[in-house]
Amino acid sequence: MKNTGRNILFVFVGLLLLAGSFSGGVLVGWLIPSHTTTPIGTLSTTQTPAPTATSPSTTARDTLFAPFWESWDIVHQQYIDQPVDDTKLMEGAIRGMIDSLGDAHSGYMTPDEYSQANAPLTGSYEGIGAYVDTSGKVLTIVSAMPGSPAEKAGLKAGDEIIAIDGKSMEGIDPSIALRSVLGPANTTVTLTIHRPDPETVMDVTITRSTISLPSMESKMLDSNIAYVALYTFGETTDTDLKAALTELLAKNPKGLILDLRGNGGGYLNTAIEVVSEFISSGVVMYEDQGNGQRQTYTAIAGGLATDIPMVVLVDGGTASASEITAGAIQDYGRGKLVGVTTYGKGSVQNWIPLENNQGAVRITIARWLTPKERQINGVGLTPDYVVERTDADIQSGKDPQLDKAIQLLLTP
Repeated sequence: MKNTGRNILFVFVGLLLLAGSFSGGVLVGWLIPSHTTTPIGTLSTTQTPAPTATSPSTTARDTLFAPFWESWDIVHQQYIDQPVDDTKLMEGAIRGMIDSLGDAHSGYMTPDEYSQANAPLTGSYEGIGAYVDTSGKVLTIVSAMPGSPAEKAGLKAGDEIIAIDGKSMEGIDPSIALRSVLGPANTTVTLTIHRPDPETVMDVTITRSTISLPSMESKMLDSNIAYVALYTFGETTDTDLKAALTELLAKNPKGLILDLRGNGGGYLNTAIEVVSEFISSGVVMYEDQGNGQRQTYTAIAGGLATDIPMVVLVDGGTASASEITAGAIQDYGRGKLVGVTTYGKGSVQNWIPLENNQGAVRITIARWLTPKERQINGVGLTPDYVVERTDADIQSGKDPQLDKAIQLLLTP
């Protein structure tokens, strides 16, 4: 698959097995078609020149690295077990340098790791059915797909996969760890989960299955309220949304609920298209790059639902493209957000291969902000109305978040 197949930020652990990795990770359960646009939080394998203004001169660099080479010589001269592995020392030095940035989304892959991460995968739409984030230090669940094995197993947003089939994933790049989750339908995988809140470590055995997930669902609710749930921001999402809105608005609803709960994101251009259905004009998002440049994305004219009263449902699985959409709607006062704080993924990573097949470094190169220039990365969006939906609510079929959204639309 071409680079576009490696460029998605939040993908499903559906696990759609095909070539490629995604910004924070790799494709798990979603077929990425050939696409000319860049998904949110991309991983690009193109070389990006470093800003020369911040690079020290050769003389300054030699002075700066004098302690490093002195330490290198000490290790070679005095370490008890000789000879030392120079390649491992070099790789460890690079890894330490990138880690010292203090950015969970930047990292280093050895040549072998980079090769594994970009090797072709096989099969299609088979796996556990979850959105994952592979841009940090550990493979992390963003949300489970509705009706998926991951949901049935009780996986939640924020769950960290620290071991797979009994093998520790400590120090393993999440993009590599993800491949161990992949597998044919009707086979099992045991995930050791670290759940931060409340602090828990547990083993969960999941039977993989064939994953099929539509990009959205739409219907009319009681009290003449239109409802649209987006499950992803895929290639056909905007077309599907236009069709749904045309049908729903023809029924003259009193209001509209846009449900982004559990939506892990997708293509950047799709996020802009979706926001444009609800906002007639103006900035949708900013992307601030490390070189000081800013790219501005604006709404596309001709949206179908720019006037109807609306409420947006969000939760901890609302991430990336979903946060762009919800953040713009909230900033413009176009609609209220109901639910709990969103995931908080608003950075862009770039995989840069090193020369002579020496691996690759992953560097955060940009962050995106809402129209009011709010930083979302690591923070998330705080709803206008914080409403929890507990496990007990889900098991009993209750949805207090949806109930609150309906109440707001029916209250003058």
